[in-house]
Amino acid sequence: MEQVMREKLLAVGEEHDRLTREMCTPEVALDPQTYRQYAKAQAEIAELVVCFRRYENEEVRLHEAEQILREETDAELRQVAEEDKALLKNTLAELEASLKMLVLPKDPNDEKNTIVEIRAGTGGEEAGLFVADLFRMYSYYAENKGWRTEVLSSNPTELGGFKEIIFKVTGDNVYSQLKFEGGVHRVQRVPATEAQGRIHTSAVTVAVLPEAEEVDVGIGADDLQIDVYRSSGPGGQSVNTTDSAVRITHKPTGLVVTCQDEKSQHKNKAKAMAILRARLLARRTAEKASLRSADRRSQVGSGDRSERIRTYNFPQNRLTDHRANLTLYKLDAFMQGEIDKVIDALIAADRAERMAEAGV
Repeated sequence: MEQVMREKLLAVGEEHDRLTREMCTPEVALDPQTYRQYAKAQAEIAELVVCFRRYENEEVRLHEAEQILREETDAELRQVAEEDKALLKNTLAELEASLKMLVLPKDPNDEKNTIVEIRAGTGGEEAGLFVADLFRMYSYYAENKGWRTEVLSSNPTELGGFKEIIFKVTGDNVYSQLKFEGGVHRVQRVPATEAQGRIHTSAVTVAVLPEAEEVDVGIGADDLQIDVYRSSGPGGQSVNTTDSAVRITHKPTGLVVTCQDEKSQHKNKAKAMAILRARLLARRTAEKASLRSADRRSQVGSGDRSERIRTYNFPQNRLTDHRANLTLYKLDAFMQGEIDKVIDALIAADRAERMAEAGV
């Protein structure tokens, strides 16, 4: 292990021990808010510290095995030491790889619930139908993970698709798994409306936003313009007798969110505010990332909706993710929510890039 890496890990271990001592003092132990802050800080580095201390223990055992080989003449003892040395070297290599991943800064949004927005792009009705297909795909994936989905807003088309659908996914570490889905998704297939059997190319955009709590994004009452009106369009017939639809404009940024799916004005307002907070948090996060790495070329995980990230070719049953350089001939299974292989590849690619940037 390089000395710089070792010094960094030793400092983290000392910080963990300091937090442990502080949490035992009356000043901290008797103050619930302070204690929670210390406990949270300790928990964030605990896995790294445990891994490094195991690495140190295995390192001591390796030195002991090497000492036996230098000093011992008994053939049987030397054979045992040789075997231990080989095993310990493998273990240390695995632990060092784990440490390099654990030492990387964690995305503070990874554990958050997520708001996903899918919109039809080029392709007319066919793009709208593919929006519905992607929504079902993510719903199946969420169900497989034990997560819960809730539609916040939708704009249906007459053929059963959506011009736009916005939904929330709730569960453990949702954002960490879905955050690389943002971008342009291109589909190649014969539309149901195509009489000649010709393959059409359409596109939809996906935005993945971490859910923002009120403490994450400060919104003043004077920052909002809230308008109410009657719902309209497909699905609105049962609710358009009252002013239940809500449009919220965030005046400082010009962001506008509308919601009309619910019969209750209060429910529509709550859903619209959830979407607005998520969009504001995403904007703030993007601005910070841009300042930190203005020259970063890779778009993995950026959520840049101008970027074509994936192609779905139905005639060939082929899915290609252009960032991970991964092609699978299992598009049918993928559309049923079996998307782990692609997500794992994107997470690995992002981790490798961040490790290279950090020089670990």
